[in-house]
Amino acid sequence: MALGIAVAGVSCAASCAIADAPRFAYVTNQGSETVSVVDLETFKVTATIPVPGKPAGVAVSPVQDRVYVTCPDTHDVAVIDTKVNAVVVRWPAGKGPLGIAVQPVTGRVFVADWYGTFVRVLDPSGGNVLSEIAVGQSPSGIAISSDSTRALTADRDSDTVSMFGATSGGPKSAVAVGGHPFGMTLSGDGRRAYTANVTSDDVSVIDVAAQAVVATIAVGRRPYAVALSQTRAFVTDQYGGTVSVIDLASLKKTNTIEACDHPEGINYDASRDVVYVACWFDNKLIRIDAETLKITGSVAAGDGPRAFGDFIK
Repeated sequence: MALGIAVAGVSCAASCAIADAPRFAYVTNQGSETVSVVDLETFKVTATIPVPGKPAGVAVSPVQDRVYVTCPDTHDVAVIDTKVNAVVVRWPAGKGPLGIAVQPVTGRVFVADWYGTFVRVLDPSGGNVLSEIAVGQSPSGIAISSDSTRALTADRDSDTVSMFGATSGGPKSAVAVGGHPFGMTLSGDGRRAYTANVTSDDVSVIDVAAQAVVATIAVGRRPYAVALSQTRAFVTDQYGGTVSVIDLASLKKTNTIEACDHPEGINYDASRDVVYVACWFDNKLIRIDAETLKITGSVAAGDGPRAFGDFIK
């Protein structure tokens, strides 16, 4: 998830450099077994990277020129060097690697095993397994706090969210949420977590410190993932072909955007105040203005774009 930047006392020379830096989307295409690299300034595909293994999950490293992609069919993680836009190594990652996230401070890679009940923590320097952390059944989405201290997984078949220390692996706890949570998103301050609950057609909002659900918000059919702007949550409704919009202050759904056929992965880009959505059946990435809620662009991706995770660099 791309987060807003508001730092008191920082000159425009520093803050504007961040806002003006080139930005790219790395979109996993499961059908064509590729990753599309989209220049978000021109909104055109600038590279197509072959990634065998039905790529699905994606995580951009904030500390290295790396993008990590889970490949369930080959049971590994493909490591893309963004300087050359090519896969440079592949790391074994269990029977069913799916959700993936990068610890912001250390660069460690967290991989959820869909067929297991644990998360593997990989060393970014060589892919060695540093630890295995037990969670619920069929973990999918992963989120890690910006200070790298806490991690959460959406445990689909347990209907829970697991919480644990991102450094030590413990202490662990579980919070009951809606039916079959899939996408997992943390707010920038780490105080609230949001799960897209596939079978109950709603979003659970969790107070992380209290380890309790504080709201359950009905959205469209088969919600897949959640992205957060400063004031809104955006939820891809896979079967509805829509994006539900939630006001973060009132925690109520306020709008429905007609999006595309089977919207899935979603990210918010604070530098442009836009939301990007991967459209699985339409084979494209669309851009939505986060203020007006209008679709402002579309670019063809590969076959079956999933982009499950943090795909904006």
